[in-house]
Amino acid sequence: MKKQSFFIVASMVLVGICVTSCFKKSDVIKFDKLELNERVYLFPVNDTTKPFANVEIEFNYPTRFKNKGDLARLQQIFNGTFFNNQSYDSFSAKDALNKYLESYTEEYRELGNQYYEDMGNLEGHSQPSWYWYQLHKSNEILYEDDNVLSYSVEHADYTGGAHGSLQILYYIIDLKKLTTITEEDIFVPNYHQLLTTKIVDQLMKRYNIDTPEKLIGEGFFDINDIAPNNNFWINNEGVHYVYNQYEIAPYSMGPIEVTIPYEEIKSIIIPESIIGKYID
Repeated sequence: MKKQSFFIVASMVLVGICVTSCFKKSDVIKFDKLELNERVYLFPVNDTTKPFANVEIEFNYPTRFKNKGDLARLQQIFNGTFFNNQSYDSFSAKDALNKYLESYTEEYRELGNQYYEDMGNLEGHSQPSWYWYQLHKSNEILYEDDNVLSYSVEHADYTGGAHGSLQILYYIIDLKKLTTITEEDIFVPNYHQLLTTKIVDQLMKRYNIDTPEKLIGEGFFDINDIAPNNNFWINNEGVHYVYNQYEIAPYSMGPIEVTIPYEEIKSIIIPESIIGKYID
Protein backbone atom coordinates (compact mmCIF):
# COMPACT_ATOMS: atom_id res chain seq x y z
CA MET A 1 0.00 0.00 0.00
CA LYS A 2 1.21 3.48 -0.80
CA LYS A 3 0.79 5.45 2.39
CA GLN A 4 -0.49 8.99 2.29
CA SER A 5 1.90 11.71 3.40
CA PHE A 6 0.82 14.49 5.68
CA PHE A 7 2.89 17.60 6.20
CA ILE A 8 2.67 20.13 8.99
CA VAL A 9 4.19 23.48 8.18
CA ALA A 10 5.37 24.95 11.44
CA SER A 11 6.13 28.24 9.68
CA MET A 12 2.39 28.93 9.46
CA VAL A 13 2.82 31.15 12.48
CA LEU A 14 2.39 34.72 11.32
CA VAL A 15 4.84 36.39 13.65
CA GLY A 16 7.53 36.66 10.99
CA ILE A 17 11.05 35.32 10.62
CA CYS A 18 12.73 38.48 11.84
CA VAL A 19 10.94 38.67 15.16
CA THR A 20 13.76 37.22 17.25
CA SER A 21 16.36 39.46 15.66
CA CYS A 22 14.35 42.71 15.69
CA PHE A 23 15.02 43.52 19.34
CA LYS A 24 18.04 43.69 21.59
CA LYS A 25 18.04 40.69 23.88
CA SER A 26 18.84 41.01 27.55
CA ASP A 27 22.08 39.56 28.86
CA VAL A 28 20.33 38.45 32.05
CA ILE A 29 18.68 35.34 30.58
CA LYS A 30 20.45 32.62 28.67
CA PHE A 31 18.62 29.89 26.77
CA ASP A 32 19.39 26.42 25.52
CA LYS A 33 17.40 24.21 23.16
CA LEU A 34 16.31 20.58 23.38
CA GLU A 35 15.45 18.95 20.06
CA LEU A 36 13.67 15.67 19.52
CA ASN A 37 12.89 13.99 16.21
CA GLU A 38 11.45 10.54 16.77
CA ARG A 39 9.23 8.01 15.07
CA VAL A 40 6.70 6.50 17.49
CA TYR A 41 5.23 3.24 16.22
CA LEU A 42 1.62 2.35 16.85
CA PHE A 43 2.71 -1.03 18.17
CA PRO A 44 5.58 -1.62 20.65
CA VAL A 45 7.29 -4.14 18.31
CA ASN A 46 8.23 -1.21 16.01
CA ASP A 47 6.82 -2.90 12.92
CA THR A 48 7.87 -0.57 10.08
CA THR A 49 4.95 -1.76 7.93
CA LYS A 50 2.45 -0.45 10.46
CA PRO A 51 1.43 3.14 11.23
CA PHE A 52 3.64 5.51 13.19
CA ALA A 53 3.70 9.09 14.42
CA ASN A 54 6.45 11.50 13.45
CA VAL A 55 7.22 13.59 16.53
CA GLU A 56 9.30 16.77 16.25
CA ILE A 57 9.86 18.93 19.31
CA GLU A 58 12.03 22.02 19.76
CA PHE A 59 12.04 23.39 23.29
CA ASN A 60 13.86 26.61 24.13
CA TYR A 61 14.28 26.90 27.88
CA PRO A 62 16.20 29.19 30.27
CA THR A 63 19.50 27.99 31.69
CA ARG A 64 20.69 31.17 33.40
CA PHE A 65 18.86 33.92 35.23
CA LYS A 66 19.45 36.26 38.17
CA ASN A 67 19.90 33.58 40.83
CA LYS A 68 19.20 29.91 41.38
CA GLY A 69 15.76 30.45 42.91
CA ASP A 70 14.54 32.80 40.21
CA LEU A 71 15.91 30.50 37.52
CA ALA A 72 13.98 27.56 38.98
CA ARG A 73 10.76 29.60 38.96
CA LEU A 74 11.34 30.73 35.37
CA GLN A 75 11.99 27.15 34.30
CA GLN A 76 8.75 26.08 35.99
CA ILE A 77 6.80 28.59 33.92
CA PHE A 78 8.44 27.46 30.70
CA ASN A 79 7.83 23.77 31.43
CA GLY A 80 4.20 24.29 32.38
CA THR A 81 3.32 26.51 29.43
CA PHE A 82 5.23 24.51 26.82
CA PHE A 83 3.91 21.09 27.78
CA ASN A 84 0.55 22.51 28.89
CA ASN A 85 0.73 20.55 32.11
CA GLN A 86 1.53 22.07 35.49
CA SER A 87 2.59 18.68 36.84
CA TYR A 88 5.74 19.07 34.72
CA ASP A 89 6.80 22.13 36.71
CA SER A 90 9.09 20.20 39.01
CA PHE A 91 10.91 18.35 36.21
CA SER A 92 14.10 19.38 34.51
CA ALA A 93 13.62 20.40 30.88
CA LYS A 94 15.00 17.07 29.67
CA ASP A 95 12.87 15.01 32.06
CA ALA A 96 9.78 17.01 31.10
CA LEU A 97 10.44 16.33 27.41
CA ASN A 98 10.90 12.61 28.06
CA LYS A 99 7.72 12.49 30.15
CA TYR A 100 5.78 14.26 27.41
CA LEU A 101 7.00 11.79 24.78
CA GLU A 102 6.13 8.87 27.06
CA SER A 103 2.59 10.18 27.59
CA TYR A 104 2.14 10.86 23.88
CA THR A 105 3.34 7.34 23.05
CA GLU A 106 0.93 5.74 25.53
CA GLU A 107 -2.00 7.74 24.21
CA TYR A 108 -1.14 7.00 20.57
CA ARG A 109 -0.79 3.27 21.17
CA GLU A 110 -4.22 3.10 22.75
CA LEU A 111 -5.47 3.28 19.15
CA GLY A 112 -4.01 -0.15 18.34
CA ASN A 113 -7.17 -2.21 18.83
CA GLN A 114 -9.28 0.23 16.83
CA TYR A 115 -6.71 0.08 14.02
CA TYR A 116 -7.28 -3.66 13.53
CA GLU A 117 -11.04 -3.18 13.62
CA ASP A 118 -10.83 -0.54 10.90
CA MET A 119 -8.41 -2.64 8.88
CA GLY A 120 -10.88 -5.52 8.95
CA ASN A 121 -13.50 -3.29 7.34
CA LEU A 122 -11.25 -2.46 4.37
CA GLU A 123 -10.94 -4.49 1.21
CA GLY A 124 -7.84 -6.54 0.46
CA HIS A 125 -4.70 -5.74 2.42
CA SER A 126 -5.27 -2.00 2.63
CA GLN A 127 -4.37 -0.19 5.82
CA PRO A 128 -6.39 2.70 7.26
CA SER A 129 -4.22 5.68 6.34
CA TRP A 130 -5.56 7.94 9.09
CA TYR A 131 -3.41 6.27 11.76
CA TRP A 132 -0.20 7.88 10.47
CA TYR A 133 0.13 10.86 12.81
CA GLN A 134 2.29 13.97 12.88
CA LEU A 135 3.25 16.24 15.77
CA HIS A 136 5.38 19.37 15.72
CA LYS A 137 5.78 21.40 18.90
CA SER A 138 8.06 24.40 19.38
CA ASN A 139 8.43 27.73 21.15
CA GLU A 140 10.03 31.03 20.21
CA ILE A 141 11.17 34.10 22.12
CA LEU A 142 9.36 37.07 20.61
CA TYR A 143 10.48 39.95 22.82
CA GLU A 144 12.72 40.42 25.81
CA ASP A 145 13.91 43.33 27.93
CA ASP A 146 14.80 43.74 31.59
CA ASN A 147 11.15 43.59 32.69
CA VAL A 148 9.24 41.55 30.14
CA LEU A 149 9.62 38.27 28.28
CA SER A 150 7.13 37.39 25.54
CA TYR A 151 7.14 34.06 23.75
CA SER A 152 4.96 31.76 21.67
CA VAL A 153 4.21 28.05 21.87
CA GLU A 154 3.15 26.33 18.63
CA HIS A 155 1.42 22.96 18.58
CA ALA A 156 0.79 21.55 15.10
CA ASP A 157 -0.51 18.04 14.61
CA TYR A 158 -2.32 15.63 12.33
CA THR A 159 -4.51 12.99 13.98
CA GLY A 160 -6.53 11.72 11.05
CA GLY A 161 -9.16 13.55 9.08
CA ALA A 162 -9.05 15.99 6.21
CA HIS A 163 -6.22 18.14 7.53
CA GLY A 164 -4.00 18.88 10.47
CA SER A 165 -4.32 21.71 12.95
CA LEU A 166 -2.15 24.49 14.30
CA GLN A 167 -2.54 26.19 17.66
CA ILE A 168 -0.50 29.20 18.75
CA LEU A 169 -0.47 30.31 22.38
CA TYR A 170 1.27 33.46 23.59
CA TYR A 171 2.72 34.03 27.04
CA ILE A 172 4.14 37.06 28.80
CA ILE A 173 6.29 36.86 31.92
CA ASP A 174 6.83 39.71 34.34
CA LEU A 175 10.55 39.19 35.01
CA LYS A 176 10.39 41.14 38.28
CA LYS A 177 7.51 39.21 39.84
CA LEU A 178 8.05 35.99 37.84
CA THR A 179 4.37 35.66 37.05
CA THR A 180 2.50 35.41 33.76
CA ILE A 181 0.59 38.48 32.57
CA THR A 182 -3.09 38.65 31.59
CA GLU A 183 -5.22 41.47 30.19
CA GLU A 184 -6.44 42.33 33.68
CA ASP A 185 -2.83 43.05 34.75
CA ILE A 186 -2.27 45.77 32.16
CA PHE A 187 -5.69 47.25 31.34
CA VAL A 188 -8.05 49.32 33.49
CA PRO A 189 -11.50 47.95 34.45
CA ASN A 190 -14.09 48.09 31.66
CA TYR A 191 -11.36 47.95 29.00
CA HIS A 192 -13.19 45.32 26.98
CA GLN A 193 -15.37 47.52 24.74
CA LEU A 194 -12.63 49.91 23.59
CA LEU A 195 -10.13 47.11 23.01
CA THR A 196 -12.70 45.17 21.01
CA THR A 197 -13.32 48.21 18.84
CA LYS A 198 -9.61 48.62 18.16
CA ILE A 199 -9.23 44.95 17.22
CA VAL A 200 -12.14 45.19 14.78
CA ASP A 201 -10.73 48.44 13.37
CA GLN A 202 -7.40 46.76 12.64
CA LEU A 203 -9.14 43.90 10.84
CA MET A 204 -11.16 46.38 8.78
CA LYS A 205 -7.94 48.13 7.73
CA ARG A 206 -6.34 44.83 6.75
CA TYR A 207 -9.24 43.84 4.51
CA ASN A 208 -9.83 47.38 3.24
CA ILE A 209 -13.46 47.56 4.27
CA ASP A 210 -15.45 50.36 5.90
CA THR A 211 -17.93 48.58 8.21
CA PRO A 212 -17.52 45.69 10.67
CA GLU A 213 -20.39 43.78 9.06
CA LYS A 214 -18.38 43.41 5.85
CA LEU A 215 -15.93 41.16 7.73
CA ILE A 216 -18.55 38.43 7.31
CA GLY A 217 -18.03 38.66 3.57
CA GLU A 218 -14.29 38.17 4.11
CA GLY A 219 -14.93 34.85 5.81
CA PHE A 220 -15.35 35.69 9.50
CA PHE A 221 -18.02 33.81 11.43
CA ASP A 222 -19.74 36.44 13.56
CA ILE A 223 -18.66 39.96 14.47
CA ASN A 224 -19.66 39.29 18.08
CA ASP A 225 -17.02 36.55 18.26
CA ILE A 226 -14.24 39.09 17.70
CA ALA A 227 -13.14 40.20 21.16
CA PRO A 228 -10.03 40.21 23.39
CA ASN A 229 -9.16 36.57 24.13
CA ASN A 230 -6.12 36.87 26.44
CA ASN A 231 -3.97 35.18 23.79
CA PHE A 232 -1.52 38.00 23.21
CA TRP A 233 2.09 39.08 23.52
CA ILE A 234 3.65 42.51 23.98
CA ASN A 235 6.75 44.38 22.93
CA ASN A 236 7.78 48.02 23.12
CA GLU A 237 5.46 48.99 20.25
CA GLY A 238 2.11 47.40 21.00
CA VAL A 239 -0.11 44.47 21.88
CA HIS A 240 -0.27 41.52 19.49
CA TYR A 241 -3.25 39.15 19.50
CA VAL A 242 -3.75 35.85 17.71
CA TYR A 243 -7.00 34.04 16.94
CA ASN A 244 -6.51 30.38 16.18
CA GLN A 245 -8.24 28.32 13.53
CA TYR A 246 -12.03 28.16 13.97
CA GLU A 247 -11.95 30.77 16.74
CA ILE A 248 -13.34 33.64 14.67
CA ALA A 249 -12.89 32.31 11.12
CA PRO A 250 -12.66 29.01 9.22
CA TYR A 251 -9.64 26.73 9.07
CA SER A 252 -8.71 27.96 5.59
CA MET A 253 -7.95 31.46 6.93
CA GLY A 254 -5.36 30.12 9.36
CA PRO A 255 -4.33 31.87 12.58
CA ILE A 256 -5.24 35.56 12.43
CA GLU A 257 -2.86 38.12 13.95
CA VAL A 258 -3.91 41.58 15.09
CA THR A 259 -1.47 44.26 16.27
CA ILE A 260 -2.65 47.31 18.22
CA PRO A 261 -0.13 50.15 18.77
CA TYR A 262 -0.01 51.49 22.31
CA GLU A 263 -0.83 54.96 21.02
CA GLU A 264 -4.34 53.78 20.16
CA ILE A 265 -5.11 52.29 23.58
CA LYS A 266 -3.31 54.66 25.97
CA SER A 267 -6.57 55.46 27.76
CA ILE A 268 -7.06 51.87 28.97
CA ILE A 269 -3.48 51.04 29.95
CA ILE A 270 -2.72 51.02 33.67
CA PRO A 271 0.18 53.50 34.01
CA GLU A 272 1.84 51.43 36.77
CA SER A 273 1.56 48.18 34.80
CA ILE A 274 4.37 46.34 33.10
CA ILE A 275 3.63 48.16 29.82
CA GLY A 276 3.09 51.60 31.36
CA LYS A 277 6.68 52.56 30.55
CA TYR A 278 6.06 52.05 26.83
CA ILE A 279 3.52 54.92 26.66
CA ASP A 280 5.56 57.61 28.42
